Amino acid sequence: MKTMRACPGRTPRRLLAVVLLMFLPAMSAQAGAIDALKRFLSGTGSFSATFSLSVQSESHSRMTHSSGRLAAQKPGKFRWEVERPDPQLIVGNGETIWIYDPDLAQVSVRKTNQAIGATPAALLAGSDAVLGNFTLREAGKEEGLTWVEAVPKTQESGFSLVRVGFTDKGELKAMRLFDNFGQITTIRFQDVRKNTRIPAALFQFVPPEGVEVLESD
Repeated sequence: MKTMRACPGRTPRRLLAVVLLMFLPAMSAQAGAIDALKRFLSGTGSFSATFSLSVQSESHSRMTHSSGRLAAQKPGKFRWEVERPDPQLIVGNGETIWIYDPDLAQVSVRKTNQAIGATPAALLAGSDAVLGNFTLREAGKEEGLTWVEAVPKTQESGFSLVRVGFTDKGELKAMRLFDNFGQITTIRFQDVRKNTRIPAALFQFVPPEGVEVLESD
């Protein structure tokens, strides 16, 4: 197993932000979708689901699709696994996050607080300082879901807008992320299970022999 230091500017893939949203503490409640988001997060100790993900290019001329499964457990443990078409695995144990790309034979390693940074996940960290970095608002109904959106006040987040969609019963069904390059990532959740037992081994990762390990400072 080879170990290298990652470049200072290297950041985890955008999917990391999506995963983190599932287990971080809830924000203060407002009406509508924001209230649904608060209830979902505060009432969820563990969460698992399958997902389908699509990424639309800035010109809307190209669409890529992938699918996989995720699991999350408070505080700060998660597993995000893309199964098709290109495998990728992101695992967090509450202190460390591993991002494994089998095709590149490469693992990026970061501390949890470093990885969150100014990503959309920081929106849900719960402190007044973090919430002050975003403008939160109700986004109405679309595709049968009620949406809440968060607009970062700085471009350092890598996203211009994040939307989270709930059913009328408060069930999390979709997320949509608009990045600073004009791409739109849509994630839809199926087979959702809340507050069920998740094996602890899912939240640990040992880099395979022979892969390149990139560690942040």
